[in-house]
Amino acid sequence: MDSVDLAVLRRARDWMREGHEVALYTVVETWGSAPRPVGSLLALRGDGRIEGSVSGGCIEDDLLARLPLSRTDGPVCGLITYGVSKEESARFGLPCGGTLRLVQEPLSTAQWIDELLERCASHQRVVRELDLISGAVSLRSAARDECFAFDGATLSAPFGPGWRILMIGAGQLSRYAAELARGLGFEVLICDPREAYSQDWPVEGVRFVPGMPDDAVLAIEPDAHTAIVALTHDPRLDDMALLTALRSPAFYVGALGSRANSDKRQQRLLSLGLNARDVERLHGPIGLPIGSRTPAEIALSMMAEVVAEKNALLNPRSGPQTAARRCA
Repeated sequence: MDSVDLAVLRRARDWMREGHEVALYTVVETWGSAPRPVGSLLALRGDGRIEGSVSGGCIEDDLLARLPLSRTDGPVCGLITYGVSKEESARFGLPCGGTLRLVQEPLSTAQWIDELLERCASHQRVVRELDLISGAVSLRSAARDECFAFDGATLSAPFGPGWRILMIGAGQLSRYAAELARGLGFEVLICDPREAYSQDWPVEGVRFVPGMPDDAVLAIEPDAHTAIVALTHDPRLDDMALLTALRSPAFYVGALGSRANSDKRQQRLLSLGLNARDVERLHGPIGLPIGSRTPAEIALSMMAEVVAEKNALLNPRSGPQTAARRCA
């Protein structure tokens, strides 16, 4: 889940501490080009305050129309389905014939939210399991590739850093990129053996990996949910990381530099023993071509390309986006 969903839980917890009734809504199934993916959260306070989103606005309006929040003698949680007919799809802004299904969950305690937020803050991945009949919530450790799941009776939602990015270099560009990456739900790791660059780091929630860049890449054990970017402009540091990163399963490997420098880097990597197939994986010049010049613009173009690669892996274009199709 991304940082937006954690913000929803944080606000729901604060409202409960203030004595308000709160219901949590989770998207568990969609069909078509839904505004929000499965797993997305919305918190609704008893007096009509909203945090989060499950659609472009029309469904939120309908949830507000259902106030006041009510508890029944039946199942604690319930399912709400929108878009069963073409007319209803049009009314709620869904694709013609599409559907969107929500779990409605009246919150009775914020204890599990406190524990979940604390574990996520310490870079753990956690699965929240909700039993729809009893309303009971339990937390357990999650595998990095574990996905959102819903079988009609139990909702399993992973939280925490499912995607991560290792930046080689702690300069100004990395600081802008780290802020963007954090907001996009990435765990941010930094390696820079140059001590002066890592002092007074301003971005919270960033973890520094000690050692030289190639050792740092090995230490984090890159997987298919890992991006690695070399941003020092120093071949002695960047190339060390790239030699190891390009042999790893990382879904994205990129390096800062002009087109001419990128061509020279590829030749160096080939001469150092990388095969042509591995070298072809390297993104360089890094980022999407948006005419970027400033560090903030370069960070934006870089993270846009990283996210594009990530979303291409998720392949959301075909078929229904059921719970099993979305990984955190």
